[in-house]
Amino acid sequence: MKVLILCAGYATRMYPLTRNRPKALLPVAGKPVIEYNLTNFEKIPAIDKVYIVTNAKYYAHFKKWSTAYSSGKEIHILSDGTTSNDTKLGAIGDIQFAIEEASIDDDLLVAAGDNLFNFDINDFIKFFKKRGASVAVHRVSNKKQLTKYNEVKLDDQYRLVSFEEKPRKPRYTLAAICMYIFPRGKLSLVHEYINIFGYQFSGKWYDVGNLEQYRKVNQEFTLCITKNTEP
Repeated sequence: MKVLILCAGYATRMYPLTRNRPKALLPVAGKPVIEYNLTNFEKIPAIDKVYIVTNAKYYAHFKKWSTAYSSGKEIHILSDGTTSNDTKLGAIGDIQFAIEEASIDDDLLVAAGDNLFNFDINDFIKFFKKRGASVAVHRVSNKKQLTKYNEVKLDDQYRLVSFEEKPRKPRYTLAAICMYIFPRGKLSLVHEYINIFGYQFSGKWYDVGNLEQYRKVNQEFTLCITKNTEP
């Protein structure tokens, strides 16, 4: 299995912190955001390579970081060639770009570089092996939170049957996070429609989307380290 971490956004909502620094490399409790996810992926024997797709503006930042980061997995940095928020490819565009650029021909786990989570990836992979193309979903305690993210509905077979980005009036309590697993045989269809099954996890999830959320996550993780507990 291969992993693709999406880090090609420009994080304009987090200026000035990200004006000259990629969001995934911002420190949270003294460690770059992306390294928390990589620590989780390190534990999965089935994963042999990790691809990080970024843009031309931040490519050098990730290359410099990768030379100092020690990993048991092969890590490859890809640049999608874009230079501004106006020309970015978007998530689907970057997934398609990475598949073609790296000639990926394997099951592919896709994750956002600015999301933090603490659920067991092994359980997610087991769900994928049983169901097929899958997305991780999280149940929120307050529906209003979904107005900032999205809302999804699953049927009794865990198939995703409804998805709405930033709903004005949320009806459900599940949100899809940017973590997918696509089977090898369906990679050519990522830019089209694929039946997706939702894996509901019970762990924590953090979306470092703006300055307020970044400061909150940084404070929480720092406090956990001080108390020697897990975030």
